[in-house]
Amino acid sequence: MPDLASERVDHRFKGLPPDADGLSVGELAAQRRNLFTGGFTTPVLALSAESVEHNLRLLETYAERHGLAFAPHGKTSMAPQLFHRQLEYGAWGITAAVPHQVRVYRAHGIDRIFLANEVVDPVALRWLAAELDAHPNFHLVCYVDSVRGVELMDEALRAAGARRPLDVVVELGAGEAGRTGVRTEAECEAVADAVAATDRLRLVGVAGYEATMPEADAERVREWLNRLVGLAAAFDKAGRYAPDLPEIVVSAGGSEWFDTVADVFAEIPELSRPVLKLLRSGAYVSHDDGQYRERTPFNRIPEEGALHPAFRLWSQVVSRPTPEQAFTNAGKRDAAHDLHLPEAQVVRDARTGELRPAEGVTVTALSDQHTWLRTEPGADVEVGDWVGMGLSHPCTSFDKWQLIPLVEADGTVVDYVRTFF
Repeated sequence: MPDLASERVDHRFKGLPPDADGLSVGELAAQRRNLFTGGFTTPVLALSAESVEHNLRLLETYAERHGLAFAPHGKTSMAPQLFHRQLEYGAWGITAAVPHQVRVYRAHGIDRIFLANEVVDPVALRWLAAELDAHPNFHLVCYVDSVRGVELMDEALRAAGARRPLDVVVELGAGEAGRTGVRTEAECEAVADAVAATDRLRLVGVAGYEATMPEADAERVREWLNRLVGLAAAFDKAGRYAPDLPEIVVSAGGSEWFDTVADVFAEIPELSRPVLKLLRSGAYVSHDDGQYRERTPFNRIPEEGALHPAFRLWSQVVSRPTPEQAFTNAGKRDAAHDLHLPEAQVVRDARTGELRPAEGVTVTALSDQHTWLRTEPGADVEVGDWVGMGLSHPCTSFDKWQLIPLVEADGTVVDYVRTFF
């Protein structure tokens, strides 16, 4: 397993101190530099150490309270350090979206992986077969949603000489206009029967992803989840699961409806074998200042707690051409912008180092390497000031930064989070 702390700091990692070139990540972390005075250059993305810790603990507690296993979606961060923290906080395993991500996970010692996608690429299946055969402790589950897909998988696994069967779940599509997944129960049964006709695949359960449901609301999500649970029970009653199966997998859960998932999964009837109720929410680690802040289930159930946004992108005011305008040196290369623009939150005064709320400062646009700020009368922003911005949608925040400072509230950098996109 790679030793991330021994990797050398250099020009590949934007925002880090130029005078740290040649140090290992571990050596730089041990210096506990200050983000604002320790030689970091702007723009620089920071993760709040306290918020990450809080969020990890909160979802562990939530999953335990509701009797859920937890396989958070790792594609949100692609950060092995965070994966291992999630496992320390009780996660069953980590969810991936594509085989490349599985390779990253395996290289960093992740033994239980839920691959929430169909896999019909023979090269990827050959690698998976070899990995499963070589490592008895490696457990992987992936989606199937068509008879043709099952045939392609079986053909590729046979050609690869796979000795262990690949565990699969039938994906139930989240509505007629949803993303992938089988649309009807009858089609689900046909896919399950196709799996049973092979000896290289093993049916272990059912799954899906409610976040892709068009015009999702609690009632529609609940209706779909009830279909998913009903499908799991129907498969069990019909004897469609592999006879040697120790538990039945029922899985769902993005970061917007996991409260509804918990409610419906609590009502799963007793089946012939124990049920692994697997939640896959992944954005919670960093949370955000937009998409998930507005749609977190904790807004609906405040007695369960609250997630804390952990991202802050710091950039520097480089131009103040008019009283109504200012520009910083961060842009689309640095800030998530696929769902919402960044949110100006705080200003660090270049003269005094003091922090103040970014009152009267609004982000109006992003260029490749500039943030456009509208400044209202009285907004106290000067060239040289640092502006701290909250970001929306973690999935496109982590992928822009390969090495992210983990920062305590006083600005002390205690570690660096390595990403692999």
